[in-house]
Amino acid sequence: MSSFVCARAACLLYAEGDSLMVAPWVLRPCHPIIRLSVIHLNLEASALLVRHITLLKGLEISRGVLDLACGSGRNGRYLLSRGLPVVFADIDGEKLASLSSVEVSEPAMMTLWEVDFESKTDDPLAGKTFDAIMVFNYLHRALIDRIKQAVRPGGLVFYETFTEQQRRFGRPRNPDFLLKPDELKALFETWQIIHYEERVRVNPPSHVASLVARKP
Repeated sequence: MSSFVCARAACLLYAEGDSLMVAPWVLRPCHPIIRLSVIHLNLEASALLVRHITLLKGLEISRGVLDLACGSGRNGRYLLSRGLPVVFADIDGEKLASLSSVEVSEPAMMTLWEVDFESKTDDPLAGKTFDAIMVFNYLHRALIDRIKQAVRPGGLVFYETFTEQQRRFGRPRNPDFLLKPDELKALFETWQIIHYEERVRVNPPSHVASLVARKP
């Protein structure tokens, strides 16, 4: 998978300079495969992702899908259940370590990467390429251009996060974390916009902008 170390599901990667290092304290042997429940994961995964999963399945996958700021990994776990290789990336090492219990058919299907995407001294995405990147409930505007650069030509971006109207429902309220009207669409205006909408999301109640776009 590109420049990544092919790691077992139990391997935790963390960034050191421009490299990815394996933290041996989380290594453990793989156990027999436990198949993930697609029905259960469909309920947890983003409706945007589930609705457009055929786009990802239609890609020629060679570099994997980056689940950026993945948190508990609900969306990446759904992709694993559909046979797609995923790089789970987050600053929270404990959440990543909790994903090490997920069993996969092949070690290279799942990589865990502990990384600070808001680092002021390093660009974690520099030199890395993915077939697709997905971002949910996270906004760091300085990262958008790097995300676009890290997707291969013909690859996809799935992006869904809060708009300014989110203040009606609660947090976040900080404008740094809230999209302006049509801002997300404008950020990808040179890409093929496959899907775009701004709407109220029912569970939990929130207001989000949702985008699926293909890189030229």
